[in-house]
Amino acid sequence: MGRIIAIANQKGGVGKTTTAINLSACLAEKGKKVLAIDLDPQGNMTSGLGVDKNELEYTVYELMLDECSINESIQNTVVNNLKIIASNVNLAGAEIELLGINDKEYILKTAVDYIRDDYDFIVIDCPPSLNMLTVNGMTTADTILVPIQCEYYALEGLSQLIHTINLVQERLNPKLKIEGAVFTMYDVRTNLSNQVVDTVKENLDATIYQTMIPRNIRLAEAPSYGIPINLYDTKSAGAESYRKLAQEIMDRKDL
Repeated sequence: MGRIIAIANQKGGVGKTTTAINLSACLAEKGKKVLAIDLDPQGNMTSGLGVDKNELEYTVYELMLDECSINESIQNTVVNNLKIIASNVNLAGAEIELLGINDKEYILKTAVDYIRDDYDFIVIDCPPSLNMLTVNGMTTADTILVPIQCEYYALEGLSQLIHTINLVQERLNPKLKIEGAVFTMYDVRTNLSNQVVDTVKENLDATIYQTMIPRNIRLAEAPSYGIPINLYDTKSAGAESYRKLAQEIMDRKDL
């Protein structure tokens, strides 16, 4: 049965989508069958995996409104072993359109349950807000991976995210666990990065992945070419870091 990881942090600019794209690609590179699900109306995960988000007939929006089947919504990407349920700006209206629907918190889960056995990993990129789309991601997921930027305001909003995860555990998905936290934009030369890491370790009761994602210009460039870092610059520090993170996640036996 596929392991479903939602990547969530309502704070923008923490490397959430970068992590979703590159973790998915590196898991696929290691021979795993992977499905990426883009739940962010910005569609950056979609375009970052080489899919034209404006030329799609079926996306996660049509899937959640029951206008297509889950198999119709699955697209190929530029990465072998990696498929995607894409997103575009249409998804921004989904929140309102779902208002009158019963069990709207479980729409994505109900669809994904049909195909989860076809994949080793399903990686969900949640939007940078705690809305109904994020809740759908959390009810579908087995675990939540939290990217944390190594900067001064890193802990801001983290308690709110943990509170939301706890609410989802209590009311909607009792099996949900925190996969752990991964530090992004880490700069070994700064005291601040090291202080942030120490502070989060003191305050977060969850696994902290040993792999830290460095500040890396190649990581920032890759999305504009529509390919993940392991294809864009396979020997870069960013590519090596995401490979190590993928291996750490694969090696987890306690989830």
